[in-house]
Amino acid sequence: MDRLVSLIAGASSVRSSNDDDFADRLSSRYTVVLLVLFAVLVGMNQYVRNPITCWAPVHFTGPHTKFATNFCWVKNTYYLPWQNEVPREMEKKQMIPYYQWVPFILLFQAVLFYLPTIVWHGMNSKAGIDADSIMQSAHSLSRMEKSDAHKRTMLLLTNQMDRFLSNRLNRKKGCGCNTRSCFMICCCGLCGRRLGNYLVILFLFSKFCYIVNILAQLFVLNGVLSIKFNTFGVDLIRLIMSTDDWTEQNHVAFPRVTYCDFYIRGQDMANVQPYTIQCVLPINLYNEKIYFFLWFWMVFVLLASTISFFLWFMRALFFRDRLKFIRNHLLLGSRVNQIEEIDEKSNIREFASRYLKQDGTFLLRLIAHNTNNITTTEIICGLWDYWLRKSEKVDTMPDTMPISRLYPTDVEYSDELKGKEL
Repeated sequence: MDRLVSLIAGASSVRSSNDDDFADRLSSRYTVVLLVLFAVLVGMNQYVRNPITCWAPVHFTGPHTKFATNFCWVKNTYYLPWQNEVPREMEKKQMIPYYQWVPFILLFQAVLFYLPTIVWHGMNSKAGIDADSIMQSAHSLSRMEKSDAHKRTMLLLTNQMDRFLSNRLNRKKGCGCNTRSCFMICCCGLCGRRLGNYLVILFLFSKFCYIVNILAQLFVLNGVLSIKFNTFGVDLIRLIMSTDDWTEQNHVAFPRVTYCDFYIRGQDMANVQPYTIQCVLPINLYNEKIYFFLWFWMVFVLLASTISFFLWFMRALFFRDRLKFIRNHLLLGSRVNQIEEIDEKSNIREFASRYLKQDGTFLLRLIAHNTNNITTTEIICGLWDYWLRKSEKVDTMPDTMPISRLYPTDVEYSDELKGKEL
């Protein structure tokens, strides 16, 4: 699965570095791969094998039977329970309009699942920093051994984040919007680069899009598939357990046997003869199993996305949680003591609230989600040392700080840090 994900992601124009969390990747990667695979499977059964077989009248010859079968595949068939009589021409029929379009429906679903990650990747650079490059550098740092290349990568990453964080501190008041509309003024007043919460709000918005996408698909497929898809999985399990011939219950299952009406003109082109033939749709065996699995998968992804959204929302909402996150990593990096002094507490609070703000802490949390505790601790400690020097909180650091001082090699990041929860 990971190879398929990397293959499809590598073919896309958007970089596929891990700059999100697992719940987002469930939608934007694994679900997309599943939907593409199912679309290929159904498409091969439609265009390589025989997707429909019709029972033609006895007097039909081979070409007549082939014509009737192809006509019924192109034209929508309709479902009719065994106990019902065949409806007349003008009577209402329960049409089955979707079976020819299932591969395209699955591909369109895959596109919809991928759209929120395009929003996130396409707009996060507007914050003044390329979050994708930051995550790629963090991944490279986590795979490097302690060497000069490791130190240079650490210095590059620290400088890049510091430029982003310092640029927001020096920005003049005002949102800088080009338009004077009230909507833009309100948006710029509530969020933006100056306030340091642009990335957080964009990330939460992309997560909200994942949730809305799944909910919308669960209900829109009701009309597309002509079934009650929003409760399809539960209804089908209940039906399987309650009756033996559950395949004939079309209000839940995909129908296998349908009917088709068509007309044939005589040789004189004046006499029109109506026909009603019975057809079987083997393709619906695949469609039913696929959407039965997809229903449970989509519900699982919906729950994961909803939980992830509220977790990130609560982390952004409560400053104490952000403060604890920063303090724990500084403690692991031996930058603060177990019992902080008053000055240390004040420095940590100022570092988190005025320097990192929401977006800085958010980037560090993304690094923690996608790398490991050691790498996250190194980056936070590097930013801490950089900030202390720039804000003149310490007097012992020279103006030209060598890499060995910016990135302290004398601190032992032992394997014990790997097992600690932050």
